Amino acid sequence: MTHAHFNDEDSNTSHNPAFDNVLQARLSRRGLLRGTAALGGAAALGGCATSSPVAPVQALGFTPVAKTTADRVTVPAGYTARVIYALGDPLSASTPAFKNDGTDADFGNRAGDHHDGIEWFGLDAAGKPSDRFASRGLLAMNHEATTDEKLSSFFLHANGGTSTLPRPAAEIDKELMIHGISVVEVQTDGKAWANQPASAFNRRVTTMTPVAVHGPARGSEHLVTKYSPDGTQARGTLNNCGTGRTPWGTFISGEENWFGYFTRDAKDDDARKKDKQVQALNRYGRKAGAPSRHGWESGGTSDTYARWNNSAVGASAKDDFRNEMNTFGYIVELDPYDKRAALRKRTALGRLGHENATFARVSAGQPVVAYMGDDARGEYIYKFVSSAKWDPADAQPANRLAAGDKYLDQGTLYAARFKGDGTGEWLELSMDNPIIAGSSYFEFKSAADVAIFTRLAADAVGATKMDRPEWGGVNPKNGEVYITLTNNSNRTPASVDAANPRAYTDMKAGKEQKGNVNGHIVRLAEKNPADAAFNWDIYLFAAEADADRASVNLSQLTDDNDLSSPDGLVFSKATGVCWIQTDDGAYTDKTNCMLLAALPGQRGDGASKTLAYGNQQVTTYVGKAPTPATLKRFLVGPKGAEITGITETPDGRAIFVNIQHAGENTKMADVGDPAKFESQWPANAGYGAGQRPRSATIVITKNGGVIGS
Repeated sequence: MTHAHFNDEDSNTSHNPAFDNVLQARLSRRGLLRGTAALGGAAALGGCATSSPVAPVQALGFTPVAKTTADRVTVPAGYTARVIYALGDPLSASTPAFKNDGTDADFGNRAGDHHDGIEWFGLDAAGKPSDRFASRGLLAMNHEATTDEKLSSFFLHANGGTSTLPRPAAEIDKELMIHGISVVEVQTDGKAWANQPASAFNRRVTTMTPVAVHGPARGSEHLVTKYSPDGTQARGTLNNCGTGRTPWGTFISGEENWFGYFTRDAKDDDARKKDKQVQALNRYGRKAGAPSRHGWESGGTSDTYARWNNSAVGASAKDDFRNEMNTFGYIVELDPYDKRAALRKRTALGRLGHENATFARVSAGQPVVAYMGDDARGEYIYKFVSSAKWDPADAQPANRLAAGDKYLDQGTLYAARFKGDGTGEWLELSMDNPIIAGSSYFEFKSAADVAIFTRLAADAVGATKMDRPEWGGVNPKNGEVYITLTNNSNRTPASVDAANPRAYTDMKAGKEQKGNVNGHIVRLAEKNPADAAFNWDIYLFAAEADADRASVNLSQLTDDNDLSSPDGLVFSKATGVCWIQTDDGAYTDKTNCMLLAALPGQRGDGASKTLAYGNQQVTTYVGKAPTPATLKRFLVGPKGAEITGITETPDGRAIFVNIQHAGENTKMADVGDPAKFESQWPANAGYGAGQRPRSATIVITKNGGVIGS
């Protein structure tokens, strides 16, 4: 998610080819996921919420929304969309209304910026947690980043901010607070939804919030900082993207493009001498001398600013912040019902550019299984399998974060290897795998090393490099796993493979775009979520409707359902609808980003397809082409906005969707002139003061029915 230049990070210089010839002689059953036979065969279905009485949608019943570049949110006839929670909205009774002119302060008690992943946590009439109550609840959501140009978050500051270094501390302080997570209570009176600014549940988590490190990396020498000399604590969460809901009722958040917030001195490699972290820093996108995204390190000498300089400048790691970047890149867990409980960083799930984590449905006596993507070009798909076996009593535990300790602090991480015959295998990332323990690629000494330097472990075992793995979702009908692969400008005809088979040229406003321009969605099927093996196909190839159907528009998309750059993907637990959201820059000359509704089939419901690139051929597996009843456009957003994050009430009658960075292509020089803003949403929809665009959450209801039916 977020800005294309950030997601275009490409630090995977490993020579991992696509599949069959990777380390074939060395990949033994010891290097694969263990225990398949012992775990048996009953297939588990996706999803983890309690069952709903809502009947699954059999055919999408709305008229598709047309493509548009209008500066508004467009939904089908018979539906209503309203803004409910936007950047700067108060989260306490004493916080003033948002003026939206760059002078607002106190962002520790306001909605943050760049609303992203979002989850619903129900409350009953007495304010107790409820899986079924549908008129009152908490929305927990990520605030990924901020709209910026030339260092500054320009819509956040009165004059557009400072675009040169050093930057004023006051500007940085505000930016530090608009990142992170928020929890906000929402209610409906039966007529309209509204947020509750005085709710005792409301909460903000920022880059400055104390966080406890959990899992195998806790206490590692590589997490030692001036702030936490024993490597057990960290400060804040950063660039939070996708989300998930655990089977025990907590919120999880993925830290994605955190690397760009740090800088290293040009001579830092020399200062570190033979420290193996030099290799790791480069692999995670922080080369010596690379500037930071916002220049936060320039605000002064206090630790608030110094922590963003990742250089080895002190006598030891206890005297500086050389390891500060290693404290980011994890799945973070939060209990939305208890604002007193500290966050946990779950290091057992690996350190990478996390999008979200999606859970297979839990079964008594079986492990908890989560699927994850690493959102950068040429990165990998991962799976985590807990050591603890699921106890149904933990569905409503007395201590929700203690349940998280039980299931997320110990387990085994795996990376996916896709084969050319439509099968695949999960490669174990642990010291029990001789490929990891004996690696000449990178020195792994412990489970902590694998947790902190996960990308290097996946390199070492030969995982398949993918086209920006982002959101994952589990189909509640059959347990199959869907992962969006947003796009990849680095994909070439020489590097295509069966799971990433397209490399083509697309034109936008007369300019060539190359690679896998529009992205696709891969689908995995396992007999059991903890299995070593999987089968796969490509559910959907994103493309423009008029693109060549033999080589690009392989899913035969039409004007009613064509799309580019699939990103967010969430299955409705109430209706079974698969919601697909886009974060696109390739098709935005024809349409703003969008939300589509889908009723996918199952893996293998299509056929194989062979694509030719000169003398080279690649065979892939294409899912059954969608029909007007199984895939159609539901929403188009305002100008410059990404559509991201979606959740629902248990009765399926309201969905909450995040609209991120409307107007992001506005220039800093034009901040003082609303007529030059790319977007004025949501002010032009009648929400709030000022005219500066704001990221926001909308609520969508159907005039008398279940969404999508």
